[in-house]
Amino acid sequence: MYERFYRLRERPFALTPDPDYLYPSRVHKEALSYLRYGIESHAGFVVITGAIGSGKTTLLQTMLRGLDGQTTVARVMNTLLDPRELLESAMIDLGLDPSGKSKPALLKALGELLVNERAAGRLVLLVIDEAQNLTLPALEEIRMLSNLETEKSKLLQIILIGQPDLRDKLARPELEQLRQRITVSYHLEPLDADETSHYINHRLALASISAPLTFTRDVTDRVFDRSGGVPRLINVIADATLVYGYGEERSEIDASLVDEVILDLDATGVLGPRSNPNRHDAVVPADPAAAMAAAHNAMTAAAMMSGTAPMATRINVEEQKLARELAERERRLRQREADMESRERELAEQRRVLADQYRLLNARQQQAAPAAFAAQGHAGSQAQPTVAAGNVVPAPVWPPAPASAAAARPRVYAAAPSFDMYQRKRRSGFWRRFKNTLLGTPEPVLEDSL
Repeated sequence: MYERFYRLRERPFALTPDPDYLYPSRVHKEALSYLRYGIESHAGFVVITGAIGSGKTTLLQTMLRGLDGQTTVARVMNTLLDPRELLESAMIDLGLDPSGKSKPALLKALGELLVNERAAGRLVLLVIDEAQNLTLPALEEIRMLSNLETEKSKLLQIILIGQPDLRDKLARPELEQLRQRITVSYHLEPLDADETSHYINHRLALASISAPLTFTRDVTDRVFDRSGGVPRLINVIADATLVYGYGEERSEIDASLVDEVILDLDATGVLGPRSNPNRHDAVVPADPAAAMAAAHNAMTAAAMMSGTAPMATRINVEEQKLARELAERERRLRQREADMESRERELAEQRRVLADQYRLLNARQQQAAPAAFAAQGHAGSQAQPTVAAGNVVPAPVWPPAPASAAAARPRVYAAAPSFDMYQRKRRSGFWRRFKNTLLGTPEPVLEDSL
């Protein structure tokens, strides 16, 4: 279309993963080095992840092109498979026929092939692209395939290529054994602004048949701002820019043209929403029905915001919103009632415990009171109170009761002293009192006794 106008041999920003157009950015060179190290060292699992459109497939194609003739490659592209289908796909790519065989027979045939390849000095490489779509049983099946080994090395080298959520899946506790066998792992980061500028002009130079067309830095900065440095989005914007420039017969690409292109691509939905290069959302939703409902709700909300939704739809949405608010209010009320009932039960239990403790303490006091009276009576029978200078002193009780016990028990008073002590002071006769008066005895003379 625009190749002849801009003196290009072919379209430089095609979306096919062409290794000839791989831009050797820092992250892509590092990823290639990790892949080569994992293959040459016969390591365990090799995991390469990156955002959608980050160049993982192009990187893989470049790596496979650089392999020698001593490597046999089995590549699985469609990963929406169960464990047996995954095994059959790998065997078909290796030239084996899995039809009509049981799983033990399949594993036996695969093991024999791997042994023969190793005896011939060849390495068997299993590459699984889009590995984030694999189920947990399928990943466990891959781990079991890695057990095919000799005493010295593995018979099968496995490379997993996927999006960032593959790392989340591998981090699950069920895949602990598989995760421990990963020896090489790398994540492709998006390009920065400088790398985006070099990436665009690198592709233009490779496709040019004369003086190459170049994008100025202000143009590439606008492309970077909208694409986020993701190579696939960079290709979409740059290719559309060349198409628009050809339609307007512009020999040079300026910032205003790129701005117009980005607006049109956003308006038509080609670029889609701004993506998060390091997202961790699954590509295949766990619940397709829920995903469709969420998409419908999002479309309805967008129509409501733009004012293009029908009146009935708006009323329905308002009713649904009101119903959700009422349901949320009822839920909070039920929660509050449940909290109050729980508090009342706690208070009732506390009152019951306090009543039990009070009854127990009262019973102990009633049991201790008769014993205290009996002990006091026994002490009074053995020790009579003494009289000193006309005062009655109660006999001491030993040992004395502790202060705490005295405070806890009811107060017990000592028994009243006996009147036997006054029997010795019986009143004398008349003549004795008369004699005592004449002799001056100190005994007082009572008026009523004369």
